[in-house]
Amino acid sequence: MVDEVWAVVLAGGRGARYGRLKQLEELAGARLVDHTVAAARRTCDRVALVLPPGLAWDGAPVDALATGGDHQSESLRAGLAAVPDDAGILVLADPAHPLAADRIFRAVVAAVRDGADGAVPVVPLLEVVQRVVDGVVVETLPKQDTVLTQSPQAFRADVLRAAHADAPRPVENSGMLAARGHRIVTVPGDPANLHVATAEDLAVVRRLAG
Repeated sequence: MVDEVWAVVLAGGRGARYGRLKQLEELAGARLVDHTVAAARRTCDRVALVLPPGLAWDGAPVDALATGGDHQSESLRAGLAAVPDDAGILVLADPAHPLAADRIFRAVVAAVRDGADGAVPVVPLLEVVQRVVDGVVVETLPKQDTVLTQSPQAFRADVLRAAHADAPRPVENSGMLAARGHRIVTVPGDPANLHVATAEDLAVVRRLAG
C-alpha cells in the first residue's frame, strides 16, 4: 500500500569496532535489538529486520528478515530488498539507539506524510566543539545552525530506493539525500536517545533505563 510504513531495523553489524555483537547486549532485561524491534512494531505497520550472517532470529515476530553485508549501506539495501515495492514510507531504526521513544518514530513518519522527502530527529549542540590534531586544539567550530542527528529516521520509500540504486556508500542517508536536492526536515529529538558506540556508552544507557 502506498501509505504503508515499514521499519527497517538495521541490526546487521558484526561488532568489529565494539568487539562483539553490540545489538545483542542486554538492557533492562532485553537485548538492544529487542528494544528497537518492539518500538518499531508499536509505531509502524510492518517490520523488516537485518541480521548478521549466520545469526538466527529468536525474538518477537517480524514481517521480513534479511542478511546484512560488510557495511551498513549494504545491510540497508538488503533490508530494502526485503520490503515490498509498494511500501510508502521507510523508517530506518538502529539498535545502537535503544532508548528511542515511540513519539520520535511517530514524529518522523508524520513529517514525511506531511510532504517531506525525509525526516530526522535532532538535538541542539550545546557543548563547545573543537578540531584537534595530535592532541592539540587547532580550531573552535561554530555551533550556529549545528545539531546532533539521531535515529530513527524516516524517508519516502521511492526516494531512498532511488538513491541506493547505484550502490553508494554514504556516511549518513539523510545527508546524502539532502545533497541530492531532496527536502529533509527535522523533528525534536531526545537527549536521552543516546548512541551506544562503546561499552562506556552502554553503561550510561543502562543507568538511564533504570
